[in-house]
Amino acid sequence: MRTEIKYCQRCHNISDTETCDICANPRRDASTICVVENIQDVMAIENTQQFNGLYHVLGGVISPMDGVGPNDIEINSLVERVANGGVNEVILALSSTMEGDTTNYYISRKIAPYKVKTSVIARGISVGDEIEYTDEVTLGRSILNRTSIGET
Repeated sequence: MRTEIKYCQRCHNISDTETCDICANPRRDASTICVVENIQDVMAIENTQQFNGLYHVLGGVISPMDGVGPNDIEINSLVERVANGGVNEVILALSSTMEGDTTNYYISRKIAPYKVKTSVIARGISVGDEIEYTDEVTLGRSILNRTSIGET
């Protein structure tokens, strides 16, 4: 098994072929790329059945404290994908940590010259959580990034 598994040449997901099943699927929206930290994040998002685009697995996040810089993860290949055209939106789906936010910011600056829509996944209060037990940063982001219920 170890010799059969490789990384997809486009998105860096695991695969048993040069191009993974997701990248090879013509029904996927190739104009939207969801950037994730690792393969487990791809599986988690796929399990929701809410995303029909392609992925880009970074293989980590920028973490100067751990000696991980931008060149240690797959950011340059993401910029190449965007530069090659055909990408309309990049969704940054990284963890809400200092390292995740730093990586989001770095990527957004690197792809800014290509005029693609860049977004981050919503962050806020989990379903079933009580507001009084939510930390201030999460609660503040929930208020700022609220969603409209209907037409006004």
